[in-house]
Amino acid sequence: MSHERIAFRRRIADLAIEQPHAYALWGDDLKLDYAELDAEIRLRQHRLRRLGAQVVAIALENGPDLLIWDLAILFEGLACLALPPFFTAAQRLHCLEHSQADLVIAGAEHADALGQAGFSEHEGFWIRPARRPSPLPAGTAKLTFTSGTTGTPKGVCLSADSVLSVARELHHASESQQPRHHLSLLPLAILLENIGCYAALYAGAMVSLPSQKALGIQGASGVDLPRLLSTLRLRTPHSMILVPQLLLLLVKAGEIGAFNSSQLRFVAVGGARVSHELLLRAEAVGIPVYEGYGLSECASVVALNRPDAHHPGSVGKPLPHVQIRLAEDGEVLVAGSGMLGYLGEPGPVPEWWPTGDLGEFDAQGYLYLHGRKKHQFVTSFGRNVNPEWVEAELTQLGLIGQAFVYGEAMAHNHALIWPLRPEITDLQIAEAVAQANRALPDYARVHGWSRLEQPFTTGNGMATANGRPRREAILAHYRHHFIEPSRMEDLYP
Repeated sequence: MSHERIAFRRRIADLAIEQPHAYALWGDDLKLDYAELDAEIRLRQHRLRRLGAQVVAIALENGPDLLIWDLAILFEGLACLALPPFFTAAQRLHCLEHSQADLVIAGAEHADALGQAGFSEHEGFWIRPARRPSPLPAGTAKLTFTSGTTGTPKGVCLSADSVLSVARELHHASESQQPRHHLSLLPLAILLENIGCYAALYAGAMVSLPSQKALGIQGASGVDLPRLLSTLRLRTPHSMILVPQLLLLLVKAGEIGAFNSSQLRFVAVGGARVSHELLLRAEAVGIPVYEGYGLSECASVVALNRPDAHHPGSVGKPLPHVQIRLAEDGEVLVAGSGMLGYLGEPGPVPEWWPTGDLGEFDAQGYLYLHGRKKHQFVTSFGRNVNPEWVEAELTQLGLIGQAFVYGEAMAHNHALIWPLRPEITDLQIAEAVAQANRALPDYARVHGWSRLEQPFTTGNGMATANGRPRREAILAHYRHHFIEPSRMEDLYP
C-alpha cells in the first residue's frame, strides 16, 4: 500500500478511537459516526477481497453508500471508476468498456444497460469476467473520465499518492478556519469533490452527502434554487466546493437576503473561470470564497487562494506538493503530481505537464490565467466542451449549414446558426437544434441560438480557406450574443 494511502487509512482508524461518536457522514436519512465508518470500510474491503475484482465502477447517487464504497476500494488497493450521473448511457458504456471494469456497484436503474454490456448480478454486484491484460497503468487507484471535450470522454489514470497528496494539502489550506462540516454539492464522481470529501475526513469533520435530488441539482447544469437554499439552511455547512455558476446563484440569493452565509468558513471555487466582479460580490455578502485551479491530469487542484494568501482575481499560489512554471509562450506547466497516463495510450508522461492554459505570475507568486491555447471551452458548471463536436451534431441533420457554439463561463451554451437554405424557417431550425440536443449530454446542449444575417466566409474574415470558422474573429464580431442576462426571475421561476 502506498505511503499516502497508509497515512489516510491510519487517520480514519485513529479518528474512530479518538472521536468514535462524532458524526462522519450525513446522508438524506442516515448518519454514521467515525467508529461506524471505520467498521463499515473494513466490512466492505472484506467483501471486495472475496470477489477478486481489479477495476470497480460505481454508479450510485451521492450519499454515504457511495463514499464508503469509494474508500473501501481505495484502501483495498483496487482501481475505482466513478461514473458521473450527467453522462449519457453511451458515455457510461464507453467508460466501462475501455476501463475493462470487472465489477460495478450500481442502482437498479442501470440493470438493463449493465446486462446488455455483459454484466450479471451476483450478491448485489454486477460482475463480468476480467479481461487481460489490464489497460490501466500499474498503480492506478482512480480512473477519472473528463466530462467529454468530445462524445467519448478520455480516461485519466491517477495513483493514490497523487490524489491523496492533493486532499492532504486542501486540508492544510483550510485548517486555520476549522471547518467541521463539509457539504458535498457536486457529484462525488467529480474528482474535485471526491478529493474535497477526503480533505474533510482528514480534518475529522462531518461530510454531509445529500442526494442531488435533495439539493435540487439536476444533471450537469440544472438547479432548483429554492430547494438548494432550503437544504443549506437545514445543514448549515462550514465548507463547500462550488463551480462558478453555483457561486453566482448563492451570491444573488445573498444579495436579496434569501441566503445567510454567516456559518460558512471556507468555500473553494474552481472548474472554470470566475470573474473578479463575482468574487467581490461574494465577499460583499459574506461568502468566504477562495478561487483555485487544477486539472484531472494533475490530480485536480494545483493552485489555490488561502486565508493567509489571498489575491482575488488570481487562482492563488501553487500548493506545496507541485511546481508550476510558464513556457516561453506563457503556457502553464505543472510538475509533481502528474497522472500515470491516459487510458489506452501507452507512453511516458511528460515531467512538466502542458496544461493548455495561458498564464502569468505576479511579483508575489500568484498565478493569473488568460484563457486556453485551444478552442475548447469550459461552462460555468465546470464541464469541458469541444464546440466542434456540438457543431457537427447541429449540421448533420440537413437544415443547418453552419453553426458556431460557445459557452465559456456561461450557464447555457449559445449557437450562431446559418441555415442550409434561405427558405428554412426559425421553427425548423428550433426543431433541428432540439433533435441535435437529444444526442448530447446536457452540459453540451445548445440552450439558445441566433440566426445569422450572413454565413462565415473568407470574404468577411470569419472562415479559413478550407471553410473552418475563425473563432476569435467570430467572437469579436458577435460578442453581444454571448452575454447572459442576470435576472432574479430566472432563479425563481
